[in-house]
Amino acid sequence: MCGNVNEKGLLMLKSDFFYDLPEELIAQTPLEPRDSSRLMKIDRESGEIIHDNFYNLSEYLRSGDLLVMNDSKVFPARIMGIKYDSTVACEFLLLKQHSQDTWETIVRPGRRLKEGARVKFSDELSAEVIEVLEDGNRIVKFEYDGIFFDILDRVGQMPLPPYITEKLKDKDRYNTIYCNETGSAAAPTAGLHFTDSVFEKIRAKGVDTAYVTLHVGLGTFRPVKEDNILDHKMHVEHFSIPEETAEKIKECKARGGRVIAVGTTSCRTLEAAAGLCENGEIVACSHDTGIFIYPGYKFKVIDGLITNFHLPESTLIMLVSAFLGKEKTFNAYETAIAERYRFFSFGDSMFIS
Repeated sequence: MCGNVNEKGLLMLKSDFFYDLPEELIAQTPLEPRDSSRLMKIDRESGEIIHDNFYNLSEYLRSGDLLVMNDSKVFPARIMGIKYDSTVACEFLLLKQHSQDTWETIVRPGRRLKEGARVKFSDELSAEVIEVLEDGNRIVKFEYDGIFFDILDRVGQMPLPPYITEKLKDKDRYNTIYCNETGSAAAPTAGLHFTDSVFEKIRAKGVDTAYVTLHVGLGTFRPVKEDNILDHKMHVEHFSIPEETAEKIKECKARGGRVIAVGTTSCRTLEAAAGLCENGEIVACSHDTGIFIYPGYKFKVIDGLITNFHLPESTLIMLVSAFLGKEKTFNAYETAIAERYRFFSFGDSMFIS
C-alpha cells in the first residue's frame, strides 16, 4: 500500500479508522426519555474521560458558551408503491427536491423503473420517472391531491439507516424536539438526546443556543470505498446560517465563550461557512458544501463537539479524529465498547471540549 498515494502525494488509509464493534452494541431503538442516554465527557487536551448521563450535560458547560444546533427536520422519505399495469412492488427514497413537484430519488427495482415508468403509492399520490441520471438515481415528477408533505406523513416511512432493523414505532423519535426546516433524509442524531429539561438547565447556567440548517442526505451513510481516504469524494449538502446565529457566534467569540457544535452536521456547516470568508468570520449565508474534515484539518470556529459514536471507517469518525486526535478518539471508542455504550443513530453521546 506504500505506493497508493493520491495526486497530492498524500496517503491516509481507510483501514486506520477501523474498529471492531460487537453487533449487540448497535442501538436499535431510542431510549426513553431522550436525555437518559449516557454521556462520555472527553477532555480534548488530556483525553481524560468522565462517564455520565446526558441529562447532566449542563455540568460540563460554562456561562457564556453557545450551542449551535442543526434544526433540519427529517420527513418520511421512503414510500412504497406498485408500478402501473403490473404487480411490481417499488420503493422510492426521496433525496433532493428540484422543484415543487420533482425530486431526485433512489428507486428499487431500478431495472423496472426506466424513463416513463409510472408508480402509484396511494389514491392521492403517484409519480412518473422523467429522467435516469448517470449514477442510477431518478428524477421523478409527483402527482398528488392535497399538500405533498401531509401526504408523505400518511403514506411514507422514516428512512432509517440500514443498520437499524427494528421498525420505528414513533416517527417523531427520529427527529429532534427543535427541528423546524423540513428537508433531511437522515437525522442530525446528536440532537436527539435534548429535552426541554436539558434546555432549562443549560439556560439556567448562562448558556445560549443558536441554529443552523443543513439538510442531511443519505450520502452521510455512504461508505468510504477508496483505500486512501484523500481520494474519497464527499457528498454535497445544502446549508444556511441566519443572521441571528452569525451574530451570536461573533458575540460568543468576543466574550471568550466556547462555540460548541451539536453534531457533525453543525460542525461541517460552521467550518464550511468559515472557509468562505478570508478572515474565517461567520456571516449569514446559504450555500452547498462538500467539506471533508479529516486529521490534519485546522478548525476555524468550533471549540467543542457533541456527537454520537460513529461507524468504523466513516467520514464521521474521521471528523471526530480530526477534532480530538486519532489516538484519543480510538481510546474513547475502546472505552465505550468496554463500558457497553450504545452506538450509532439511537446510541449514546460524547462531548469533547
